[in-house]
This record gives sequence, structure tokens and C-alpha cells, in this order.
Amino acid sequence: MKSAYELAMERMGGGDDKPLTDEQKEQIAEIGSKYKAKIAERKIFLEKSVQDALAQGQQEEAEEARKILTREVSSLESKAEAEKDKIRNKS
Repeated sequence: MKSAYELAMERMGGGDDKPLTDEQKEQIAEIGSKYKAKIAERKIFLEKSVQDALAQGQQEEAEEARKILTREVSSLESKAEAEKDKIRNKS
């Protein structure tokens, strides 16, 4: 007997996931590492910008740097997931 989860996955078309190969797992890990490094780099740079702006009493500039940081982190995370999905969906 199948569980409710398995039945739901079949209805959604997600029940036929193939296990990842060791090569795919390695590629996904590399992508994760690459994007974690990029995100860390941007956070360091932009958080410094926020701190500098706050030290000078420039609240608006600090807030803008925070918004940029949020956008860039989100963008990088999306790119990482898109690359990982390409690897996962390879036959």
C-alpha cells in the first residue's frame, strides 16, 4: 500500500524522481559552495557599506545598502537553485 504522500506525489508528477548519481551530488555540492562564497563576499562588502553609512549618520544610504544586499542574496540563491535544478533534471 502506498502512503498518502506517495499518492499525492504521483498525482503531481513528482513520484518518479530518480536518485542522483555521485557525480550529480558532487556537482550540486560544488554549486552550493560556489554560491555560498559569492553570497558571503557580497554580505561582507555591503554590510561594511551599511556600517559606514550608519557611522556617518546616513540612514537612507544604510537602508539602500540593506535593500541591495537582500536583492543580491536572493538573486544569487535563485541562480544557485536554477543551476542545481539543471543538474537534478539531467537524465
